[in-house]
Amino acid sequence: MYVDERGWHELRRPNSREIDPFDTPEAIHLLGIQPGRGVVAGSRLVPSLSPHLMSEIFPQLAEGGVPRRADIYEWTRFFVARDFREPGRPCQAAGVIYCGILEFCIQRGIGNLTIVCEDYWFDRLASIGWCPKQLGSSFKCDDMTIIGVMVDVGPSALAATRQFYRITDPVLWAETPIKRLA
Repeated sequence: MYVDERGWHELRRPNSREIDPFDTPEAIHLLGIQPGRGVVAGSRLVPSLSPHLMSEIFPQLAEGGVPRRADIYEWTRFFVARDFREPGRPCQAAGVIYCGILEFCIQRGIGNLTIVCEDYWFDRLASIGWCPKQLGSSFKCDDMTIIGVMVDVGPSALAATRQFYRITDPVLWAETPIKRLA
């Protein structure tokens, strides 16, 4: 479990489910599924007009106010199963999830993502072509430095991410048709 791996014992639940108040029916979970293994990677998107991590827990990360519009979602809960990570090099499973996030956002008319993350994510996102913008000052939390970031979502970010990870085809599959927000 990710909570155990990170040592976030205060977030541990007796039933081992890793949920929080933002896991509502509006939350969108994008999952990387491998046949025979099940879920091996994933992430979550939460509409910025609903309560979310930045608006409710870390508003100080956005000095000009937490960005909130129908076409802005918060991106959280990114994970890749430990045995799919590739220390010292870009992780292909992560690339698939990044591309899935961008494909989903483009299909739904989501123009921006806000992110509460550790500060090293800024350079990681920039390296794959996401052009992050820090929203305010950093914040020390436990032994981490966290920041609030916003990224533009669009075809250029998707093209750069596909090129970085050498992904040529769409990765997103949905059981139900995806409808645009607007």
